[in-house]
Amino acid sequence: MKKLITQKVIIASIVLGAVVNISWGIFGHEHINRAAVFALPASMQGFFYNHIDYITQESTVPDVRKYTINDKAESPRHYIDLENYAPLDSIPQTLELLKAKYPEKYINQNGILYWYLQDMMVKLTKAFKERKKTEILFLAADLGHYIGDAHMPLHTSANYDGQMTNQKGIHALWESRIPELFGKNYNLQVGEAVYIENIQQETWNIIMHSHKLVDTLLSVDKDLKSKFSKEKIYKLDNEGKPIKNKYGNLLFADSYTEELHKALNGMVENQMKLSIAATASFWYTAWVNAGRPDLTSLDPAELTSRNKKNLLEELELIKTGKLFGIESEKEF
Repeated sequence: MKKLITQKVIIASIVLGAVVNISWGIFGHEHINRAAVFALPASMQGFFYNHIDYITQESTVPDVRKYTINDKAESPRHYIDLENYAPLDSIPQTLELLKAKYPEKYINQNGILYWYLQDMMVKLTKAFKERKKTEILFLAADLGHYIGDAHMPLHTSANYDGQMTNQKGIHALWESRIPELFGKNYNLQVGEAVYIENIQQETWNIIMHSHKLVDTLLSVDKDLKSKFSKEKIYKLDNEGKPIKNKYGNLLFADSYTEELHKALNGMVENQMKLSIAATASFWYTAWVNAGRPDLTSLDPAELTSRNKKNLLEELELIKTGKLFGIESEKEF
């Protein structure tokens, strides 16, 4: 199976050259989108597998738009500061109602992730219905990215990087560094995609579940730091001084990262698996709502036939919780 390594290196270099706090990191987003393909029913799986490299690699493109291209409309799509939309029982249910209630500046400051996921589902459903291959793949890959963001607790909080509680740097540590160090040991097998009766409610459930983890995440980190000296928490240079990256953020020691990972008791792995299951189920639901269009005819029959053996092999591998193709490559 061939990987488009050059394209991946270019995307990775652009993204990491632009920012440190990439949501879920390249490792996380790529694994979420790729694993979701294997949770699809057979009626969709062959088509998605034919384009699995694209689905995998394009998972980070929203971050490229946000940080490198500096698309001003992109940033609010990745988060929602729920505290600033309280009371939550009166939160607007649609983007149109949100815009009617709050000024544009306020909305852009506090994020639209909840509403944007719903908007993306409408667009993906339309693309399936019209059988527009390029749009299906592009929108599906993007949707997987935002679903991953919705499962990251700090993407639902105004205290998104622990800056309000003297825990700056916790964001990238949780969603990027921990998966990079320990993600290869995660079991990424999830059940088959399910139809979602109410996308609006399910989107809200996902975000609220993530938000409920914020206090646990921050309290575990704060408690753990109280047991470590500063020299044990951060990476040190040859003179024993904490190392900062070019953005001025302190770099956490691998040993502290490992202890935090253990103390979180599977939180990161669980949220990644929930992201995989949700991504597959959102794709499946959009396809069902579009009338279950035949996807096999969108690709040459010989392409599907040629990929069949590899698909079967990877389906067996995912039963062990592992993925082929991005496990052994260098993480950026």
